[in-house]
Amino acid sequence: MTIRAVQSENLWTETPLVYSSHISDNIGCSAYLKLENLQPSQSFKYRGISKFAQQCKDKHGPSVHLMIASGGNAGLAAAVVARVLEVKCTVFLPTNVSIDTQQALRKHGAEIVTIGEFYSQTLAALQDVVKKDTDAVLVPAYDSPVLWDGHSSLVTEMQRQLPRKPDAIFCSVGGGGLIGGIMQGCKNVGWDEVPVVALETTGSNCFYNAIAINTRNFTSKVPIVPSIEVGDNSPYTVEIVEEYNIAIPHMKALKSRAASLGATSPAPGVVRMAVDRPGGIKCACIPDEMAMHTTRLFGGESLCDTKRKLAGAMTTLPDDHKILTELACSTTLTPGYNREFLLRILGPTFSALSPEERKEKCLVFVVCGGVKISFEEMMEFEEIVAAAQVQSYWSVRVDGEEIQLPKQ
Repeated sequence: MTIRAVQSENLWTETPLVYSSHISDNIGCSAYLKLENLQPSQSFKYRGISKFAQQCKDKHGPSVHLMIASGGNAGLAAAVVARVLEVKCTVFLPTNVSIDTQQALRKHGAEIVTIGEFYSQTLAALQDVVKKDTDAVLVPAYDSPVLWDGHSSLVTEMQRQLPRKPDAIFCSVGGGGLIGGIMQGCKNVGWDEVPVVALETTGSNCFYNAIAINTRNFTSKVPIVPSIEVGDNSPYTVEIVEEYNIAIPHMKALKSRAASLGATSPAPGVVRMAVDRPGGIKCACIPDEMAMHTTRLFGGESLCDTKRKLAGAMTTLPDDHKILTELACSTTLTPGYNREFLLRILGPTFSALSPEERKEKCLVFVVCGGVKISFEEMMEFEEIVAAAQVQSYWSVRVDGEEIQLPKQ
């Protein structure tokens, strides 16, 4: 039976949940990886966007024109599912998106328009165009309950795949689509009390800022909508979204290389879910260089590394997972390579456990995937991280606290 004959069924792939002996040894407890990089579009985005696209075709018919603004991965998910459903797809991209990403989109049959410096500007341009095309439907990149519902399926799978309920789930956050799906999925399977850890890079941390301003910098468990007044030196402006009675920051500029986390503001509905969640959300921000370091460790030794070793340009890396991950994805994995960071995130109760007790704990890292990585960038990351070694610590933030972590 063809895919077209079963369009009422889900198009995404049930991805493996694998035990990581490397990370488990690093942190002293059982670590599992949910490999969303194995979706047809190479990221978790395919879950929710394929669900949204199917609903669009069911409602509007085969002439529907899927149009999406994206930094790359959401657009690729839309392009892949459009080809499966045999419908038209146009992707609007910021002007700084790489040629490689544009070529990947064209390979799947998408039309490309590059406009705007930031995603928010690209989205605004798309919204104007959609109004003029009677067949067009604007596909959201992250801000839609349909997407969150699709993404929630990864938690449903996780429940079947894990030996028991996890003690924490780690994910990266841009606009909030993935963490919205994880929170929804946890609610669906009765895991509302399981801690969810949101990780971002400093300079693209709109979700961290959103949680901070709605909880008095992480000091209040009851959401408190603040004033929209902020200082001239603030990195963001504030909007009160009355539909959700929540304050949303709009970043004035993005200063991170983690392009897939480059939303200037998070989805208001996701922020509302987060501050209302019984199990809460733990938030952390890391520098780009720390994410780059993790990318190198998780990837292990690549072909270009071997060439550089032969030339005497580098030392051997640990023989780790041999999976290339973009910075948005490696940000999630960073606590798995720095035990002190992990303990700071999970708090004093977890830190006080004996080594034997900690071995019984079960943590899940969502390897969200993404195509914005290359061997050339891996080599560049090595040079940037080497330059950063002048400083002996990483500066991170965890739930409002500035922390200096020794480099490991």
